[in-house]
Amino acid sequence: MTQIQATEVTTKTKDKKERKINVFALLLVILLIATILTYILPTGEYARVDIDGHTTVDPNSYKSIASTPVGLFEMIKSIHTGMVEAANIIFFVLIIGGFFGVLSATGTIEVLISTMARKLATREKLLIPIMMLFFAIGGSLMGMAEETLAYIPLLVPLALALGFDTITGTAIVLVGASAGFTTAIMNPFTVGIAQGIAELPTFSGMGFRLILFVIVYLVSVAYIYRYAMKVKKNPKLGFYGKYSIEQTNELLISKARLTIRHKWILVAFLINYIVLAFGVIKYQWYITEIASLFVILTIAIGIIGRLSIDDVVKSFTQGSAALISGALIIGVSRAILVVLNEGHIVDPMLHGVSEAIKHIPAYLSVIGMYNFQAAIHFILASGSGHAMLTMPIMAPLADLLDITRQTAVLSFSFADGIGNIIFPTAGTLMAGLAIAGVPWTKWAKWIFPLVFIQYLIGLVAVVVAHLINYGPF
Repeated sequence: MTQIQATEVTTKTKDKKERKINVFALLLVILLIATILTYILPTGEYARVDIDGHTTVDPNSYKSIASTPVGLFEMIKSIHTGMVEAANIIFFVLIIGGFFGVLSATGTIEVLISTMARKLATREKLLIPIMMLFFAIGGSLMGMAEETLAYIPLLVPLALALGFDTITGTAIVLVGASAGFTTAIMNPFTVGIAQGIAELPTFSGMGFRLILFVIVYLVSVAYIYRYAMKVKKNPKLGFYGKYSIEQTNELLISKARLTIRHKWILVAFLINYIVLAFGVIKYQWYITEIASLFVILTIAIGIIGRLSIDDVVKSFTQGSAALISGALIIGVSRAILVVLNEGHIVDPMLHGVSEAIKHIPAYLSVIGMYNFQAAIHFILASGSGHAMLTMPIMAPLADLLDITRQTAVLSFSFADGIGNIIFPTAGTLMAGLAIAGVPWTKWAKWIFPLVFIQYLIGLVAVVVAHLINYGPF
């Protein structure tokens, strides 16, 4: 792309008027609808029991209870409550933003992207499949989700420098990890928990999920690759958001080189991810531990980069401030679940669906189970929480319907993963889009065809699983 073309695209991008839906407004509308539903839908609850330190439901304990509608003031209060309940993710996002603010202050990101852009200048087509495979493997084997957010500020400028756009760089990370998370070869947070509840051998049925991993990965790569090549051929088709094409274009011609100090910062960055991977696999570390690692890394980078304490603090707060909007969106989306729980209408929906699909043929029941899991994920975007809520009911229901429990687990894991890249209630997605500066409405419009394709793959997969008695049982 020439400098003249870059300037022209930037100007047209800025001038172009798009009809945008404010994400806060969208979530508040959904929150209002959820509140109204507490006056309409029946109320009830399952008893909760503790199994191996995890709270789950007793499938035989459902009972109707008196109506508990949520009032207007309670609905408003749920916004604060949602932010409190989602505080771990919110502050994780702010810490990641602060870390990258300090990393940027050392100049390491700019020099690294410039160096990689020059090396990949004639091999840019390798970026998408290679990096997506990395994230897909992490998502499938380690349940990598929030951990991938730290890569977005690296991949987006690199994608732009190679002639792609902001959506391409963002999708490499989010869709790549989602492809692995969805097929869940050994995902401890979805398949691991769901199989434990269903009393299946841990990570059993891996062969079938490995086949699905390959299919979903290839479809996802093809979708993003096709789009990226269109943008490279005609930059006017791309979305660039808060990033400047002129600045990223200059990275290709920059003569900046990695200094010894930059290399030591990158070594510290690499060591951080090795420790992170070890902690997640060995000790089941989650957001608190991962955030703590990034705080340590931020301090280390400040020291290696010879930044003053004032510079570190200023850079950290500026980096965090850039993500405040996305962090607040996560809290508001959590408020929806707060209202549904306070209105006691989630359990009745679960009970009603389980009762309804008892009376239809097994091959249709498995489709109903899959669609229900996809719908419930909109309400409960946490994979582990989703498993804890639904699998204690879906596993025995599968026995009654002559569907293998492994198939019930597959319908959950596939439906859970697909929603992670489109639902505005998915905290990791909203955080990633905030980091990249991509409006959710823009992303949803772009990603919907891929989500629909993945949905169809999942639909075929659960039907095939039922036909082959996907097991061991």
